[in-house]
Amino acid sequence: MNKIRVRFAPAPTGFMHLGNARTALINYLFAKQKAGTFVLRVEDTAVKRTIENGIEKIFENLQWLDLQYDEGPAKSGPYVPYFQSERS
Repeated sequence: MNKIRVRFAPAPTGFMHLGNARTALINYLFAKQKAGTFVLRVEDTAVKRTIENGIEKIFENLQWLDLQYDEGPAKSGPYVPYFQSERS
C-alpha cells in the first residue's frame, strides 16, 4: 500500500495569508491522520516577483503555525530537490 504524501507549495512572492495557512493546516492534519508525509516544496520560479526574505518568511510562518514538515528544504527526503526552480 502506498503511503499518503501531501504537499504545501507556497511561493515566496508575498506574505502568507489565511488561504495559505488553511491549505497548509488541512494538508498537515490529513498527513498526520493517515500516518503520511507532509512535504514543503517552494514554488520559487517567479524570480521577478519574489520578495526579500520570502523563503525565510515561509519557514517562520510554518514554525509560528507549529506545522513541522517531514520533507523539504533544510530536511532530507527521497524526492529532492524541494525548490521548484531546481527541477527544470
